[in-house]
Amino acid sequence: MTIEEMIRRKNELGLTNEEIARRSGVPVGTVQKIFGGFTQSPRYRTLQALEAVLKPDENVPVYADSGDRNSQENVNPQENLLCEEQAAFGDPGQGHYTLSDYYKLPDDRRAELIDGVFYDMTAPHTDHQMILGQIYTRLLSCITEHHLNCIPFIAPTDVQLDCDEKTMLEPDVFVVCDRKKITKSHIYGAPDMAVEILSASTRKKDMNLKNWKYQNAGVREYWIVDPMKEKIIVYLYGDQPDISIYSFQDKVPVAISGGLCSIDFQEISAYIHFDSDN
Repeated sequence: MTIEEMIRRKNELGLTNEEIARRSGVPVGTVQKIFGGFTQSPRYRTLQALEAVLKPDENVPVYADSGDRNSQENVNPQENLLCEEQAAFGDPGQGHYTLSDYYKLPDDRRAELIDGVFYDMTAPHTDHQMILGQIYTRLLSCITEHHLNCIPFIAPTDVQLDCDEKTMLEPDVFVVCDRKKITKSHIYGAPDMAVEILSASTRKKDMNLKNWKYQNAGVREYWIVDPMKEKIIVYLYGDQPDISIYSFQDKVPVAISGGLCSIDFQEISAYIHFDSDN
């Protein structure tokens, strides 16, 4: 299998990099670099180990990746394509929806359209919203202070990522530096920076499918914020791609600001502290 075929298979099965690392024995950092396009010539043994996990095998059942593996029922691979949660509108039209269908959604229904497939968006938890607000506020403050020609946005704001009729996203936070992409109704094209805050219902989509979409659309910087594990994964795409992992005790630099901005997650962690886990 080529790396491109492995990535497609990875998305079809809805596997995270961590799950692939666990099954293959390949370090998770190596898996992230290979599937993120940062390692151009992986070792042959590494590719063999990944292929053993991802190569289609009709005799091996595919499992939905949640809960106790021993208690899960076998899942038809075709029912698991690109889905970490049940797609919002699971009828034969999945894979063929367009923006005309997206604009027909009722006002009380939030969903993202990705390559013709609808993904339902459940209401986020309070810690998700508090982190989102803090990141946006700090980005806005720094961009304003340094007179950067960029504008930060916060969900729900539509992003027509691929400039086609089959994808419309709502990143949690994002930054646009090319104002020609900003229309009154939505963003037309890729933002310069995108931030997604993981939740149980979006983890695989944000870590796999959106990562792939953002990279190929021309996003320069992508942050994945994981409140459960208290870490931030920063992907830098472009001519010098890189991956960095930070904790909630770190100041995370904003690459697109040229070193002028950073987000202090120790302050954000203190801000979202709960006296109760309820």
